[in-house]
Amino acid sequence: MMRFVSIRRLLAAVPALIMVLTMMAALAASPAHAVQVERVTSPGGIEAWLIRDHSNPITTLKLSFRGGAALDPDGKSGLANLAAATMDEGAGDMDSNTFQKALDERSITLRFTAGRDRFDGSLRTLNKHRDEAFEYLRLALNEPRFDEEPVERMRARIISGIRQQQEDPRNRAGRALFETAFEGHPYARDNDGTVESVSALTAADLRTFVGERIARDNLLIGVVGDIDAETLKGYLDKAFGTLPEKAAPWHVAKIAPKLSGGVQVIDVDVPQSAIQFAQPGILRSDPDFYTAYVLNYVIGGGGFVSRLYEEVREKRGLAYSVYSYLMPLDAAGAVMGGAATANARVAETVTTVRDVWKKFADEGPTPEELKDAKTYLTGAFPMRFTSSSAIADMLVGMQEENLGIDYIEKRNSYIEAVTLEDAKRVAKRLYQPDKLTFAIAGKPEGVVSGN
Repeated sequence: MMRFVSIRRLLAAVPALIMVLTMMAALAASPAHAVQVERVTSPGGIEAWLIRDHSNPITTLKLSFRGGAALDPDGKSGLANLAAATMDEGAGDMDSNTFQKALDERSITLRFTAGRDRFDGSLRTLNKHRDEAFEYLRLALNEPRFDEEPVERMRARIISGIRQQQEDPRNRAGRALFETAFEGHPYARDNDGTVESVSALTAADLRTFVGERIARDNLLIGVVGDIDAETLKGYLDKAFGTLPEKAAPWHVAKIAPKLSGGVQVIDVDVPQSAIQFAQPGILRSDPDFYTAYVLNYVIGGGGFVSRLYEEVREKRGLAYSVYSYLMPLDAAGAVMGGAATANARVAETVTTVRDVWKKFADEGPTPEELKDAKTYLTGAFPMRFTSSSAIADMLVGMQEENLGIDYIEKRNSYIEAVTLEDAKRVAKRLYQPDKLTFAIAGKPEGVVSGN
């Protein structure tokens, strides 16, 4: 007779395989641990963190300006996002078609994105086109055109995306949760804005955004590739040297998420409800962050081997997937997660998640869970270094969070230092079942809005 073995049991039965795979990943990416991060400062005072990689004649640059969509003025939500979509649609004396054709002909990648706390950009080029690539970056940052045709084209694309998101149950549940958690705060707004706010944005608004937000004192840069420090200095001054010295203030007010343990139901006529849940969390700068990071892996961040997966999926078959994650924003921290299940089983899913939350808060992880989490999180770290773009992203993130230029070398030691005593203490501090709040989009049976 054929026997079926659960995924969790199968993984538990082959720890040697997991270790082999982890070692293979580490070996494949081992250069990431051997590299040196250089602090490069140009004659004009522009700083970048550099990792040299001479394996390919390519240069990759990631940049980040502190202050993102949360700083959009009242009534103009979506401004940063529209700016990100249009800054590379023509610059200087080049209209959109000319600018994009110049990038395409040279296989140069240049794009911008807007997050809640950051406005990011990326540039990737073959070294033989590096002079032109940095000139196009300079133009996009200093002289974006915001011509009518590309602005209207990108506006239409963004509005179409907003309308699609309004029909997505998971997005609707997530939006409701954010609006509850951050009521009265800029974080309550969607980065993309609303149909009404995006429709009202003007080219003058976009120019004001660039004038106030794109400057040198809120700029962070990470570079990876076949380039030396002296050469990079020249390109830094070329691309960024003429930016304004100071940006408008970019800090947003700190806020404790307003999550009190209730349930909100958003009526959507679908057979399966989307469940999003959250509770207050901690900031990235919190001394307990690494312990919290390990704990999240155990409870819901570890996929097939997490507590939530075992109780919700394996034991009860309530949902195909269930997960949790830490969300440390500049001005607030939260622990968030989600699942999706048939309408008839939503109530049981919510109860099960709450039970797992409470037990974890009371008891913390087992010694075996803690050991396995640390082994995975340290072993998987080299897999983040599989591309120059990912490494450049990390260099920017290290600067954003003030992690130190030697963070890559030290990071695993922070994970390894987490003790069982630490884990149990932080589990009691962090996990708050009485504040675990749910937003459910669908037609859940036996579940109504309230406490």
